[in-house]
Amino acid sequence: MTAVELAPAEPALPSRPATASLRYRPESARAARLLVRGKLKEWGLDALVDPAELIVTELVSNACKTGCLTFMQVAVRRPAPGFVRVCVRDGSPELPVLLSAGEDQECHRGLALVHELTGGRWGTTLEPWGKSVHADLPVS
Repeated sequence: MTAVELAPAEPALPSRPATASLRYRPESARAARLLVRGKLKEWGLDALVDPAELIVTELVSNACKTGCLTFMQVAVRRPAPGFVRVCVRDGSPELPVLLSAGEDQECHRGLALVHELTGGRWGTTLEPWGKSVHADLPVS
């Protein structure tokens, strides 16, 4: 029996994130979904497309309600091998609030959906010019 010496594995290159600057308009949700879908498919993470599209739609919709007039930043990245992060930055310092909607209410369900889809792995970071809201989906 002979021993085979293996060369050390090359470190994995970090996955390049996808980002876009979008106007504060309802139709920006579609552009954000296309960005997220394209990047997840590129990474071979097709199973995350549907939940990530729902999440980014909610985060973009919330950003559109802030009254900001310039651009929001939408990003999808893999900060670590075990999860994908969807992030929306807007110019408002007002933090999102997770509310419990009644059965007959049509509003206030979005963040509850984000909370459920991520298993509670979402959050907000205040920034000098607004905030960043992120949601993490586990990669199985």
